[in-house]
Amino acid sequence: MIVRCLDLFCCAGGAGEGYHRAGFDVTGVDIRPQPHNPHRFIQADALAFLREHGHEFDFIHASPPCQAHCDLKHMWNAKKHIDLIGPVRDLLCQIGRPWIIENVPGAPLNTSIILCGTMFNLGTGDAELWRHRHFEFGGGLPPILTPPCQHRRKPRVIGVYGGHGRDRRRKANTQDFSVDARREAMGIDWMTGTELSQAIPPAYTEFLGRHVLDHISTSEK
Repeated sequence: MIVRCLDLFCCAGGAGEGYHRAGFDVTGVDIRPQPHNPHRFIQADALAFLREHGHEFDFIHASPPCQAHCDLKHMWNAKKHIDLIGPVRDLLCQIGRPWIIENVPGAPLNTSIILCGTMFNLGTGDAELWRHRHFEFGGGLPPILTPPCQHRRKPRVIGVYGGHGRDRRRKANTQDFSVDARREAMGIDWMTGTELSQAIPPAYTEFLGRHVLDHISTSEK
């Protein structure tokens, strides 16, 4: 059985790859060209595409831009960014398919779960990946139990953001990790350094995707 996943605001396809590994047929949508996205890709406005085609999919994942909620909003030269979480949620609720919205800590998500790289033993060398992301469920998806974070099992912490890879335990703003090391830490081998900074590790959405598939399978019986 083909189960279709719509990956909105897909960027270079980190989330989509996890759903693909879980067993979904993935279509990614982004307003910008994404030449490195390994899945079926449509360049379009995500909200407009969702409004017109969302009902054609069995499950919808959305990662609206996070700049309005991430730490960068506190910088002296921060720009005002539009918050699309509310409009996306409203449309998803209207369509009625199972859905997940992903965003950074501090985003205005309703009751959500948190996933971290240490839950999936992600990292590189002596560094573990701390990359906390929040996921809000809707469209009838039931709650899910998550494994605990496993912080401080390794001496260093890799942060993958802003096109850089830095040890988050150091106060010095230095680039400590190569692009290859960042790729290994994220479980992604096809992205540039800048694309990695926007990506979700596929391990996160593979974990979520298996839960979604179980729900869809059970609902159809």
